[in-house]
Amino acid sequence: METKTRIAVVGIIVEKKESADALNKVLHQYGKYIIGRMGIPYREKGVNIISIAVDAPQDIISAMSGQIGRLEGVSAKTAYSGL
Repeated sequence: METKTRIAVVGIIVEKKESADALNKVLHQYGKYIIGRMGIPYREKGVNIISIAVDAPQDIISAMSGQIGRLEGVSAKTAYSGL
């Protein structure tokens, strides 16, 4: 039986540059679910804004977003499609 997947966008704000390596490790761990990634360094405010498009089972998306949100100086919010 095929597992149902959902499409989602995870919006990430990185306020602590030191957390970038840990964030990249998490994203690499979930790499097979990532459709695309866009990163914008906002130098004037000293933050990085990243959006990740994913297609994965609901529990995988929740686990990834939770791991990202627990990193120090990093926040994440997820928006799901109706599909």
